[in-house]
Amino acid sequence: MKARRNKKQIPSFRKLLKTSKVKLENKLKNKQFKQQSTLKKYRKEQRKLRQAVKDAVSKRPIPLEDPKGKRPGKRIEREEEEEEEALPLDMMDEDDLQLMKDLGQRASFLTRDLSSSEPVHVKKRKREHVIEKYEKIPRALQTAPEKELIHLLPIKDKSGIIPQTREKPVIDSNQDEEDQEEVELEEEIIEDPVRELTLEEHLTERKKKLQEKKMHIAALASAILSDPESNIKKLKELRSMLMEQDPDVAVTVRKLVIVSLMELFKDITPSYKIRPLTEAEKSTKIRKETQKLREFEEGLVSQYKFYLENLEQMVKDWKQRKLKKSNVISLKAYKGLAEVAVKSLCELLVALPHFNFHNNIIVLIVPLMNDVSKLISEMCCEAVKKLFKQDKLGQASLGVIKVISGFVKGRNYEVRPEWKKAEEKLERELREAEASESTEKKLKLHTETLNIVFVTYFRILKKAQRSPLLPAVLEGLAKFAHLINVEFFDDLLVVLHTLIESGDLSYQESLHCVQTAFHILSGQGDVLNIDPMKFYTHLYKTLFKLHAGATNEGVEIVLQCLDIMLTKRRKQVSQQRALAFIKRLCTLALHVLPNSSIGILAINRILMHTFPKTDLLLDNESQGSGVFLPELDEPEYCNAQNTALWELHALRRHYHPIVQRFAAHLMAGAPSEGSEALKPELSRRSATELFETYSMAAMTFNPPVESSNSKRKDKVIQGDSFLNEDLNELIKRHCNEVGTHLPLDFTKYLQSSLR
Repeated sequence: MKARRNKKQIPSFRKLLKTSKVKLENKLKNKQFKQQSTLKKYRKEQRKLRQAVKDAVSKRPIPLEDPKGKRPGKRIEREEEEEEEALPLDMMDEDDLQLMKDLGQRASFLTRDLSSSEPVHVKKRKREHVIEKYEKIPRALQTAPEKELIHLLPIKDKSGIIPQTREKPVIDSNQDEEDQEEVELEEEIIEDPVRELTLEEHLTERKKKLQEKKMHIAALASAILSDPESNIKKLKELRSMLMEQDPDVAVTVRKLVIVSLMELFKDITPSYKIRPLTEAEKSTKIRKETQKLREFEEGLVSQYKFYLENLEQMVKDWKQRKLKKSNVISLKAYKGLAEVAVKSLCELLVALPHFNFHNNIIVLIVPLMNDVSKLISEMCCEAVKKLFKQDKLGQASLGVIKVISGFVKGRNYEVRPEWKKAEEKLERELREAEASESTEKKLKLHTETLNIVFVTYFRILKKAQRSPLLPAVLEGLAKFAHLINVEFFDDLLVVLHTLIESGDLSYQESLHCVQTAFHILSGQGDVLNIDPMKFYTHLYKTLFKLHAGATNEGVEIVLQCLDIMLTKRRKQVSQQRALAFIKRLCTLALHVLPNSSIGILAINRILMHTFPKTDLLLDNESQGSGVFLPELDEPEYCNAQNTALWELHALRRHYHPIVQRFAAHLMAGAPSEGSEALKPELSRRSATELFETYSMAAMTFNPPVESSNSKRKDKVIQGDSFLNEDLNELIKRHCNEVGTHLPLDFTKYLQSSLR
């Protein structure tokens, strides 16, 4: 019963919510009524204040309140009209309000009758009681209007229901009016629409603008070329066109100006480096001709510097892919501008190695050699190659090598291997230095350059063995192994063998390791007591990994390795080792392309001449105990003397005529004379040269295939001529018989045909 009584006494939440809503509505109405009443009182006070000010200014002041309550009707009507026209004081400026108060204080002077002899202060005393009475009236202070509230859903807790409200945001009516006026003004202003050009008209207009710009560029360039010293200031005018702002022709004009300035600098630049003047030289009096030359040199260096900065900025804009504020050139056009800028930098790198800021150009070009864009990377690499080829003193080459070394180290050796093409130039320069007159100066430069190169090589071998530069490093070491100090040979061979055994290298990279090791041992390494058997074993067991497809990857390196391993080191090679390599190479010749087979057979020919006792492989009788083990990876212990070169018989029927010729030549014992001897064009060439000569990379067959005989086209052979006469007769007889439904007996016809 208690629970039921309690349940009846406690109202539901919905009922409470409904009741509270009615109460809140009533409170809101009461609040609005109070606000209206307050506003009416405030207006009434403002009206009284305005009337008091007017009475103070008028000739006959009227009291603010009529004690008898008698006011003329016309006065009341006029007050109502004035009330409607007058502005409240709170909307008047402070200066105007102060002026009105001052006028009220000077009312006695403005309203007094000058013809009267009554003292001035008499009337003032009579009107003092009016002001005093007004001052005694209690004034209602101007209060800020109450903020309107938005009633939200109430919250219920232990203490009861808590109403929730939120202030309604006040909208600035003045701001809304100003915005509305601006919108109306914009709507009223109707601009005259510009007539849109058609595509044909736009192209014609662009062509006209471009022609004008071309003529201007040509005029400036011609003036500079005709008299560079007098017209050096026009270089600045021409360079300013690099900032062309017309979007229709901006890209084309900028490209034309870049190329024009590049050609101008190549033509007017002197053949010496311009140095800055000292203070003493500047203060010295000189002739007019010398002063003119100095001004030309200063202007040329200044404009050349600004031009290079402009080119650098174009490349940076393309790299950053950031639009300028002017937005004249699109992001797609940045690449074209950057390519022209890089091409101009490459031209200046090769053409002006002696002039100012050449090292700055090197610093710009070297990082671009590793650029993602293949076109830009190739341009920069080719420019560096040209610089190496034409650099006679070696100073520019040294500068490039220094920058390359720092760049490779800074990128943690993760760069493209083309920068390693510098070694080809270094080798040629070192050879020239040995026969030149200024040997000491060149050797000093080349020694410093070579030291930097080898330091980079050894850093990569030691710290960055998985760098993409490793093949180029190994190739470079193989080329310049004869220039390495003997003290490093032992450690270098250990590092190369460790790289091979690690298994992290590709097949071609391991071949480079073998090639480098034997280049080291074939030069100054002959005096060292080092056994390279592990390198022989590695090459022998990996010969069958050569690519037999169209790429022919690694074949040329293998041919070079075999030449240096077996031919040039003939005194250190045993007969068993030579027999094993000859046998495996003949087997390999069956699998590869014709040019590779020719190169391999040419190597075998040289080996048979170098090791005469290897002709036992042409005999099918055993020469000792044991059986040949072709699967064994040790050339010394595979018993190659107990096998024969049966592969030559298969190669003698090869489809390539040169392969056939080499196979027949080797089967005859590789004679130097006789019918089986090779022709001079084959016998005098090395294996590598033959491999390149008969290459099928150009999709052509060498020697060309002979065309078929045209006379045979006239002979038409009938199909019956290929058949036996008895068979023809049997076919005709069978075709002439009437078909029957009886089962066919082929045995009957076969027996009759046999008879």
